[in-house]
Amino acid sequence: MRFATLLDCIHDEPVFETGLLLAGGVDPKDVRRQLSRWTREGKVHQLRRGRYILAPPYRKVQPHPFLVANRLVRGSYVSCQSVLAASGLIPEHVPTVSSVCTTRPQVLETPLGRFVYRRIKVPLFAGYHLEDLGGGQRAFVASPEKALLDLIYLDPGADSEAYLGQLRLQNLQQIDIERLMRMAVDSGSAKLRRAASRLRAMALTEEAEYEPL
Repeated sequence: MRFATLLDCIHDEPVFETGLLLAGGVDPKDVRRQLSRWTREGKVHQLRRGRYILAPPYRKVQPHPFLVANRLVRGSYVSCQSVLAASGLIPEHVPTVSSVCTTRPQVLETPLGRFVYRRIKVPLFAGYHLEDLGGGQRAFVASPEKALLDLIYLDPGADSEAYLGQLRLQNLQQIDIERLMRMAVDSGSAKLRRAASRLRAMALTEEAEYEPL
């Protein structure tokens, strides 16, 4: 396979897998050998086994971190601080992309950054949607309410007033508090119910502070 053929095969795909190149009667050994060579030459970057991106000079589109997170671990969705930051609910920039999954937790260091996957129980694997990221890219992303509950569920002591205060939550008017309360109740977790009650009180306080005199 020639490099020009690779570019034709992947078109505008931000992330591509080895399997995409194996259709049409090509020699799998030759494809893998060429991918290894292009990686050494810096034309292609390997994200993990079987998943690649083009080096910047050859990219037609910049891979969105949320799409990359989905592609690195199938059956995951972006959540926790990543969604809270993207939604403007916390003030900090979050360089690491956090996701949740129902398989083993792991941390992946890639040329595009650090990707963290945290494990939740299967019944809690919900509350996400397919989000349009622009440029034809889409990814499974938690709602802001679910991202907040996922973070609280996963972090020890996260239902305390001290922890919630350390998050420096802002713009809570963007949260659907009633939806958050329902999700907390449906989870069957006393911890999430306590946190949701405290978050509702915080949202009411924030609303009162911004009411016109």
